[in-house]
Amino acid sequence: MLTGTWEYSSFFFFFLADLVKVVRNTLQYSLHGAIATEVLQKDLEEVKELLTKATRKRLRDVLTTEKHKLEIEMKNQPPPKLKGDAGEEEKSLLGGYTVKINNYGWDQSDKFIKIYISLNGVQKLPAENVQVNFTERSFDLLVKNLNGKNYTMTFNNLLKPISVEGSSRKIKTDTVLVMCRKKREEKWDCLTQVEKESKEKEKAAYDTSDPSEGLMNLLKKMYAEGDDEMKRTINKAWVESREKQSKGDIPMDI
Repeated sequence: MLTGTWEYSSFFFFFLADLVKVVRNTLQYSLHGAIATEVLQKDLEEVKELLTKATRKRLRDVLTTEKHKLEIEMKNQPPPKLKGDAGEEEKSLLGGYTVKINNYGWDQSDKFIKIYISLNGVQKLPAENVQVNFTERSFDLLVKNLNGKNYTMTFNNLLKPISVEGSSRKIKTDTVLVMCRKKREEKWDCLTQVEKESKEKEKAAYDTSDPSEGLMNLLKKMYAEGDDEMKRTINKAWVESREKQSKGDIPMDI
């Protein structure tokens, strides 16, 4: 066993400080949860003990830095979980890919905006697997591990402010009901500002002094948003109308 001045020499302390780093870096890749926290705690105690014996400034600086790193790592460690909770978490993490929800229905009462999302079997999930986060002008829904998939839906820039505390979600048979509590009891014409602006633009396009211009704008919209069959139908009608016009069957000013 080493004794005397060697025991407290700079080399000895630097060696121990480096050893703590190597052990910690090795263990952090293989240990998790409560075990990792226990190892970090022991490392921290060791470094604190070395600090009480170190006298040279450079050495104390090295040990102080290492002590600070260990304290941060311990602070960032996840809280210990019960075995059952860990099993549920692992099962949830294995829940396959994430699907974005696009289909929904909605209505309203004096106090609430109600959004209905159909998901087969959602009532069989643990309650914590269906999460909704609200802000004053948005909400996002996350359904975890439903039939091997995760489902998400996000509404940003809601038409009007909602009460975060008064909003909630309910799980019904094959349905998630998101209830946004209105801050003011007034009617909503749509759900989001984007939807409102889109409707206003459409209305402006149709509200023209020239009826034929309004009809043309409507046809353009139908063509842009229609499927292949709709596009073929409009093209066919257009070609036939032009042919009739060229033959004189249709007046030129139509």
